[in-house]
Amino acid sequence: MSRYVFKLPDLGEGTVEAEIVAWRVKPGDSVAEDEVVVEVMTEKAAVEVPAPVSGRVLSTTGAPGDMVPVGAELIVLETEAARAAAGDAPVAKPAAAGAGAGAAADTTAAVASRAMPAGNGAAAAHAPEAAATARSARVATSPAVRRRAHEAGIDLRQIPGSGPNGRIVPKDLEAYVARRAQPTPLRAAPKAVPAARSGEPRAAFTGATQEIKVIGLRRVIAQRMSEAKRNIPHFAYVEELDITELESLRRHLNGKLPAGAAALTYLPFLALALVRVLRDFPQCNAHYDAERGVIVRYAAVHLGVATQTADGLKVPVVHDAQGRSLWELAAEMRRVSEAARSNKATREELSGSTITITSLGKLGGIASTPIINTPEVAIIGVNRALERPLVVDSAIAIRRTMNLSSSFDHRFVDGYDAAAMIQALKECLEHPATIFIAG
Repeated sequence: MSRYVFKLPDLGEGTVEAEIVAWRVKPGDSVAEDEVVVEVMTEKAAVEVPAPVSGRVLSTTGAPGDMVPVGAELIVLETEAARAAAGDAPVAKPAAAGAGAGAAADTTAAVASRAMPAGNGAAAAHAPEAAATARSARVATSPAVRRRAHEAGIDLRQIPGSGPNGRIVPKDLEAYVARRAQPTPLRAAPKAVPAARSGEPRAAFTGATQEIKVIGLRRVIAQRMSEAKRNIPHFAYVEELDITELESLRRHLNGKLPAGAAALTYLPFLALALVRVLRDFPQCNAHYDAERGVIVRYAAVHLGVATQTADGLKVPVVHDAQGRSLWELAAEMRRVSEAARSNKATREELSGSTITITSLGKLGGIASTPIINTPEVAIIGVNRALERPLVVDSAIAIRRTMNLSSSFDHRFVDGYDAAAMIQALKECLEHPATIFIAG
């Protein structure tokens, strides 16, 4: 019998580390070659990593939520014979939850090095932090561990390393953090709280708190939302639409559908109108490439459809929306949204959007301030449709109304242009026949 040390393979697309989401095996388990042993999350997708050989699990490295650099020890197997030639590892398979083709694995891959971004605060305010970073820079560890330690204000010299030649691995940092402040997973609340005036205790509170580690897709969502809100100066614009005619057209078209066919919602009409309008507002169908300092405007409209799933918010994409009819848009929006909800969407179906629409349906409220889907520069939000009295031609009439709540990156989309685009969209949706007139 021999030991086989399986290291985290190169998952492609410049990935230098991945987060452990869930172990599928534990020490003592027997695994077959190509059996999935762990699910990890990169910045691009969730990936299922298969065992390169058959054997018995001796040990695993890291817990859910831990970041593991490419090339770091992942799992140790006891095998019949050493089959561990470098490059023998199989291709990592995309997980249903996110998707994406893996690249050929290399069990001996070294960790790519990355420079830490410079801070932007005053030197005096960050002097202790800078000193700790300078001291920590001399410690052998990965860029991911160094970054996490820097963010937590930890001097890496205080942490004993368990890796080769004393290298600090992610579990060393986690153990050090845990020793500094051990969290309590579940804390019972007080049984009763004395009343402030009556002298009698209030009703007993028998609830409890539960701490849930933020990992996987939820961590990626939180990170991207925070970065978008922190880095993008959002400009919000809300406009009311009279969609009485649009509702009449929608009902008419749905009335002609064959039995069992999916009914049209407002979103395909909005998508078709948006495609028409963006011809005149190309600055809203764009990406900002922060690394190069370049705005990239797209001729094609790759429409992101924000979709709530059991795993969190995903944005599947209707590619080349400008070449699709109303019915084709409706069908494709349903297809990619369902693929996202059922965890069957591919990496291509979850990436590449140039502008996004988002809707909470009947829960849409009166107005909202959606967060832009980086690196895009605009997002169109749909609020709840309802009937209410409006003044039409000097008379009170019951009309069906709906608000559009949109956000724009004010660095690249001026307020006038944002308002003009929404007004053009309003014109199309309030007079829906114009959506179908080729311009």
